[in-house]
Amino acid sequence: MSEKSSLHPRNLHRNSYDFEALISVVPELKHYVFKNDYDTLTINFSIPKAVRLLNKALLLKYYNVKEWDIPEGNLCPPIPGRADYVHYLADLLASDKGEIPTGTSVKGVDIGVGANLVYPLIANYSYGWEMLGTDINPNSLENAQNILSQNPNLFSVIHLKQQPAAEFIFKNIILSEDKFTFSMCNPPFHESEEDAMLGNRRKNNNLRKSKTQKTNLNFSGQQSELWCEGGEMAFIKKMINESVQFSSQVLWFTSLVSKKDNLHQLTTLLKNLKVSEFKTIDMAQGQKISRILAWTFIPNEKRKDWF
Repeated sequence: MSEKSSLHPRNLHRNSYDFEALISVVPELKHYVFKNDYDTLTINFSIPKAVRLLNKALLLKYYNVKEWDIPEGNLCPPIPGRADYVHYLADLLASDKGEIPTGTSVKGVDIGVGANLVYPLIANYSYGWEMLGTDINPNSLENAQNILSQNPNLFSVIHLKQQPAAEFIFKNIILSEDKFTFSMCNPPFHESEEDAMLGNRRKNNNLRKSKTQKTNLNFSGQQSELWCEGGEMAFIKKMINESVQFSSQVLWFTSLVSKKDNLHQLTTLLKNLKVSEFKTIDMAQGQKISRILAWTFIPNEKRKDWF
């Protein structure tokens, strides 16, 4: 099988999908698997159910997650890319500790966990971290809780909390007695529903290699998952500004940044806020380039005290 060498070295999905093995754990997936023009097994990634079944099989085979599913219309993220974020976070923490920290002494918060719960599932399985998933959408949290109910071994290590006020990110979530090793976030990318629909139509057309009149979101997504006023830039700026209030309670704040052009404004803001340090960590999944922006208010010499 060909290796996806751009993925993180510890990513379990560096090789092409073994569809025969995946079908063995989720037999229904076989109805969506076919041979492409290169005589390689694949699925049509523009079919949401096919992607959901693929994710279900990947999470069961590689992360021991039982009975994973999400409602139709919710964001169905690509597992390899989500795993990359987790592994690069582990490297970030290792730069302070001297080795990758594992176990429940490491506590992370996933801002916008969604209905899929993917980041906490991968983070806990890979490194044993304790995770808190937050979201403003109660329906998303209800589905995430349903996933946990099918996996009782995760009750003590993955928790969920609703953000009651859309204007806040950390407030109402991080209480005065809380300390987190890191926060992570995949922020809403688009600025409006129209922008999101156009973007997904372009992605759908690329996947199918042909134009279509019907809008069919290939990875779907609810409003809070796909767009917010001002898009990615506005959301991350708000996150950075609000992080000042919790500067002593989180070791590393992090967020994905999809648009490279946004980095200059964001890093300028971090400099103006006089953070102790910030880093940009590049990630590449195939032809798609993304990056993690990480910042901390904790001086370097005090970071080991967090482990």
